[in-house]
Amino acid sequence: MSDTLELTRPQAMRILESLGSSGKPPDRGLRAINAGNETYLRILRREYLDGLLPAGGATFRIVQAGFGAGKTHFLYCIRELAWELGYAVADVVLSAQECPFDKSLLVYRAVASKISPPPRSEEEVPLEGLPFLLETLLRDRVEQQGEEAVRVWLREELRRLPCDNAAFREAVSAFLTALLDHDDDRRAVLSAWLLGQDVPPSQHRACGVYESIAEANAFPMLRSMTQVLPKLGMAGSVILFDEGDRVMSLSANRSQRLMDNLRQLVDLCGQARFPSVMVLYAVPPEFLRNVVPDYPALHQRLSSVSPLSERSPQAPVIDLEHLDLPPAQLLEEIGVKVLHVFEIARGVELDEAKQRENAKRLATVITRHHFEVSHRRVFVKAWVDELYGQVAEGESLRSEASFEGLAGATARQLSAPEIPAFDDLGGASDDEEWSDI
Repeated sequence: MSDTLELTRPQAMRILESLGSSGKPPDRGLRAINAGNETYLRILRREYLDGLLPAGGATFRIVQAGFGAGKTHFLYCIRELAWELGYAVADVVLSAQECPFDKSLLVYRAVASKISPPPRSEEEVPLEGLPFLLETLLRDRVEQQGEEAVRVWLREELRRLPCDNAAFREAVSAFLTALLDHDDDRRAVLSAWLLGQDVPPSQHRACGVYESIAEANAFPMLRSMTQVLPKLGMAGSVILFDEGDRVMSLSANRSQRLMDNLRQLVDLCGQARFPSVMVLYAVPPEFLRNVVPDYPALHQRLSSVSPLSERSPQAPVIDLEHLDLPPAQLLEEIGVKVLHVFEIARGVELDEAKQRENAKRLATVITRHHFEVSHRRVFVKAWVDELYGQVAEGESLRSEASFEGLAGATARQLSAPEIPAFDDLGGASDDEEWSDI
């Protein structure tokens, strides 16, 4: 990804809007403002994206951080890094309604609907969904080899690929053939099937696919997806599960199913049937501290003496509370990067020495207090507001005292709702839904 010097003005404007309006990271252009997690990114690239995954291996990692402490930011950085290296990426937000992790079919649907190939440019909107991904790969292959050679490849090679579920392989082959034949009816049926949607059996059987995707076979179908994609031209698959800023509250039975699914996913990453796959699962600290210990099989797999580091590159937990820079220095570094983005977006040039000092003073004030939200989120929102003020009112050095009010007002605006403890895992009924927080 480009750094700040290569940003276009539209890119910079989008980044600035996201930071200034909500204090949250933009969905593209993250590394223009990224700081402090370079060691984690370097390890994941060297050991896994450039190492284990090209060798056919797989890896699972927990990403741990509190509210507003950078989970989504980090996942977005990994997404852009994986795209650069040719991986298909699925960025899935877990939620009670759309993707509860204890429901395997809904997990498959979420991954199938979100997986996308690398965008061809920074300006291009990623095309999400397994059908779009397959269509992109087919188009590239036809351009390289010609349509007739691709038809031979479909008949002679793709339909013989080893795959956990033969129905999935047949669906992919039939879908690609329908695209070549411009058969819109078959394409629509198979597209819905690949996304895990409810398709009348008579319709997909007419296309040569004799099994539906259901709760019982959703994980084998997910494995099949990851087995097929490298054979179609992707470097592999990166699946990012983001629990967001909600805490899961489950009945005992649903919690058990969720932990079983997680354990199965961890175990799959140690098997050849899950080739060239990285799975990151982002959670708040309460998850590992209060929930996982009740499930010994999973706890044993996720236990580690220390978090991921150069000394322990195989540790299962990436702890975003431990970064390369101390808090105040981290905020100052982010402030300088945001300053450069601001200058590009607004078409102005500010005194870097003066604004670096302002960023340092604001960082000192914010790290001195214990806000209910992340220091980083408070800082970036307050800092963007301050930069607008510096342009409107003229550049000046602000005192730490003058930053107190700005920091406090910003923190109150961003205050998180109270997150309940994991206290209902034993007694609720099976029908109880996850509570939204």
